[in-house]
Amino acid sequence: MLKSFDWPVRVYYEDTDSGGVVYYANYLKFMERARTEWLRTAGFEQDALIRDRQIIFAVRTVQLDYLRPARFNDQLIVSVALVKAGRASLTLNQSVHKVDDDRPLCTGVVKIACLDSNSFKPRSIPQDIATCMVHE
Repeated sequence: MLKSFDWPVRVYYEDTDSGGVVYYANYLKFMERARTEWLRTAGFEQDALIRDRQIIFAVRTVQLDYLRPARFNDQLIVSVALVKAGRASLTLNQSVHKVDDDRPLCTGVVKIACLDSNSFKPRSIPQDIATCMVHE
């Protein structure tokens, strides 16, 4: 898996407010999709992780900066970059920008916890997953 990953997203009408601007909470949805695809690209499906290994990755903290608006029908790139891997957590930088413009619309730092899917207590990230995440 790559330390960084890009995922394309198109803005649909349902993503916008009455002014045609992406509603602020939808950036979190875009970022969640990119993280899911980041894992999937490395061969890890979240439903299989729950079923076969009894682990889930859950958002612990998020800090977002909204810099410029995205609008209806914009084509966006949502980026995921691993900045720190702990024993039971990951810290990711994420950003959203238009396909034809590298200036960020929204940036964020997301801390993900690896949890036991039954108890929801922190659990070490399995070695094969950790190794895959930190090697390009």
